[in-house]
Amino acid sequence: MEKKKEELIEWTRKLAESGKAIIVEGQKDRKSLEFFGIKDIVTLKKPLYLIAEEIAEKSKEAIILTDFDRKGKELYGRLKKDLERNGVKVDNYFREFLQKNTKLSHIEGLRTYVGNLG
Repeated sequence: MEKKKEELIEWTRKLAESGKAIIVEGQKDRKSLEFFGIKDIVTLKKPLYLIAEEIAEKSKEAIILTDFDRKGKELYGRLKKDLERNGVKVDNYFREFLQKNTKLSHIEGLRTYVGNLG
């Protein structure tokens, strides 16, 4: 348990230091990540193509952390395509880490999940 918690804390540190735009679905997801000191978080308040264009103006790389449910996976696919069309490289490391190493289905649950690890 303790090792898993340390790995997740390290994951949040790397995410915070990535310098890349981080895309989440909503405010609860944003607040969960901000708890760990993560900044530069974009929420999906606008059409996806507009978000992709705005990110392309500021950043060459982005991290998509939509939820792992059906809707979140659909959003991920559409966002990835829109970002790449605008010349933004999508970094999948952080998303894949959560999928492989946690039972999380929603990003907003990250803070609670880490807290419950010990």
